[in-house]
Amino acid sequence: MSTAASAKPAVFVARRIFPEVIEKLSAQLDVSHNQADERLSPDELIARVQGKQGVFTTGSERIDARLLAACPGLRICANMAVGYNNFDVPAMTAAGVLATNAPDVLTETTADGGFALLMAAARRVTEGEHYLRAGRWQRWSYDMLVGQDVHGATLGIFGMGRIGQAIARRGALGFGMKVLYHNRTRLPADEEAAVRAEYVAKDVLLRRADHVMVVLPLTPQTRHYVGAAELALMKPSATLVNIGRGGVVDDAALARALREGRIAAAGLDVFEGEPQVHPELLACSNVALTPHIASASLPTRLAMAHLAADNLIGYLLHGQAQTPINPEVMA
Repeated sequence: MSTAASAKPAVFVARRIFPEVIEKLSAQLDVSHNQADERLSPDELIARVQGKQGVFTTGSERIDARLLAACPGLRICANMAVGYNNFDVPAMTAAGVLATNAPDVLTETTADGGFALLMAAARRVTEGEHYLRAGRWQRWSYDMLVGQDVHGATLGIFGMGRIGQAIARRGALGFGMKVLYHNRTRLPADEEAAVRAEYVAKDVLLRRADHVMVVLPLTPQTRHYVGAAELALMKPSATLVNIGRGGVVDDAALARALREGRIAAAGLDVFEGEPQVHPELLACSNVALTPHIASASLPTRLAMAHLAADNLIGYLLHGQAQTPINPEVMA
């Protein structure tokens, strides 16, 4: 390695990402890169991060007290994701390591993805495709694959951050839906009015909504936020969609509710223990499943990667990052 290269702050990119983003990082930082799509084991990750000042993560690599203790030179971890349940933020703050994420740039695309799952589940698109491909479509019947309307229905949203509000706008303004929401804190009145949403208690939302959309991060407080008790409150005709994080919905309880007809359908982009999916969910015909791709448009994924890169460059070279999770570290 040249003297010039070694003078640059060293960073590790934990997964294969866009070549142009690697070029951008390499112009200003000393970059090493895991060019595979597979997640490194905790021990492998520690070995690759040792001696580095920064690490580019994709939302799956766990940054915890063990890694921080083994990598005392680490200064920043930049997530190419809006969620950051892979970060032990208190431990990072105690170690003086900045955490950043990639909000805003994926809001509208993720909201599109959530609505796509809602439409697919409510209108039984996945079931219909499987039915057709299996050669079962031989004749018409009035009740063949009938689903539930989305237009004019009641949409309930758990989690009213940027993505939740974008979904509310689509529901209210695009589909004429009545929008209910429940959040840790209520929105100001002008923000509620802008998205035409009504704040209600959690149990009221579950009982009244025709379609429930979960847009919550995974925290100790939100784990199994929707479980057997919550599913029991929903209408038998209702749809549940989770685009938040795996573990916010109890997947085993959801599979039972779907199998027993206690709710009509579900759409899931995130799962407990992903990339593994609960086998009972895989056996359910009335669930639309996608592999954590709600933000997966090419422009959005590229913007997410550039933002993570900008955070690394900005902090390591200038002491500033655009989207810090624990900004007190910068202070």
